[in-house]
Amino acid sequence: MASVDSISLVHQTTGFPHRAYELKIPQEAYWVLFKLALKWTDIVDAKNLTVRPLKGAMTNEIFECIWARGDARHPRKVLVRVYGQGTDLFFNREDEIRIFECMSRMKQGPRLLGRFPNGRIEEFLHARTLSASDLQNPRISASIAVKLREFHQLNMPGSCQPHLWQRLRDWLQKALTLCQPEHVEEFNLRRLEAEIEELRNRISKPQEELGFCHNDLQYGNAMIDDEEKFITIIDYEYSSYNPVAYDLANHFCELAADYHTSTPHVLDYSKYPDFQERCRFIEVYLKSSGKCNGVQTAKYANASQLEIEELARETDHYALASHIHWGLWGIISACVNEIDFDYMEYARQRFDEYYRSKAKLF
Repeated sequence: MASVDSISLVHQTTGFPHRAYELKIPQEAYWVLFKLALKWTDIVDAKNLTVRPLKGAMTNEIFECIWARGDARHPRKVLVRVYGQGTDLFFNREDEIRIFECMSRMKQGPRLLGRFPNGRIEEFLHARTLSASDLQNPRISASIAVKLREFHQLNMPGSCQPHLWQRLRDWLQKALTLCQPEHVEEFNLRRLEAEIEELRNRISKPQEELGFCHNDLQYGNAMIDDEEKFITIIDYEYSSYNPVAYDLANHFCELAADYHTSTPHVLDYSKYPDFQERCRFIEVYLKSSGKCNGVQTAKYANASQLEIEELARETDHYALASHIHWGLWGIISACVNEIDFDYMEYARQRFDEYYRSKAKLF
C-alpha cells in the first residue's frame, strides 16, 4: 500500500502539494477517498486529486475533492466533512448518520459514500449553496417555505416527541460544567433552568403541530439548482421532531446572520422579517402542496388569514427558544471548538436578543 506522502494532494488556491494532515483531512479519510476513486473507471489517477477547503462552516470543516476524468466530461467530485471538536456534546453522531442515510434513501439529500473515525464522505451536489442575500429574495424564500413544509412532513425513525426542551436543559448543564465562573455569572446560567421552564409553560401548547424539524435552517444549509429552482436542505446534525413553529422561528432568526463576512459572528436584527413578511412566508408554507413521499397532505391548503397570523405569532414566541438554544451552543462551542469564530460574542447577541424580545412579548 502506498504511503500518504506518495499520494498527490493539491490545494487549489496555491497550486502547491500538501499532505493530508496539512489540509486537516485525516489520513484515514484519504484512504477512503482513494478506495472510492478506484471504483470509478473513468478517473485518470485515483491518487491525484485536488482539495479545496469550503468556507462558512461553524461546526465542521468541509472540503471539495476533485479527480480528473479521462474524457471531456466534468470532473468527479465528493465532499469531505471533518467533524469539529466537541460536536458530540451537541448530538449523537450515530443518530445523525441514521438520519442522513434515511434522507438519502428518500432522495432528500446527498448520498453517504464513506465514513472515517472523525468524519464522512458525501455525494457532491451540483447546486450552489444559498447566500445570506438569497434569503431576502422573495422567489427563493417562497421555495424554501415549500421545501420546509415537505421536510416537516417526512416520516422519520425515532421518537416523535419534541426534543427542544430536553435539549435546552441538557445543553445548560454542559455549559455550566464547561465554562468559566465569570461566564456563568455573565449569562446568569444558574437562573436559566427556571427561565427555560417558564418559557416552556408559556408557549408550549398541547394542540401545536409537530413535525420533523431541521432546527438549523440557515442559508448555508440549503442549496439551489439555479436551472430547476429546486431547493435541497442539507446537514441534519440538529434535526429532530419539534413544534414546526420552532423551526420556522429559527429560520427567521437566521436572516439576521451573514457568516461570510469579516465578522461572521455579528448579527443584524434589522434584517429579521417583520410580521407581514413572516405571514407571507407562512402562507406559502401552509398552502404548499405538502406532497411528501408521493402522498398529498392538504390539511392547510385553504389556510385562512387567521390561521396564518396565529402561526406567525407562535413563531414570535418560539424565536425566544431559538435564542436560548444557539446562545448555549455558542457558550459550549467557545469552550471546545478552535474554528475561527467568536462563539462567545455570538452567544451574547443571542441572549441579548432573547431578553429584549421577551420584554416586548410578555
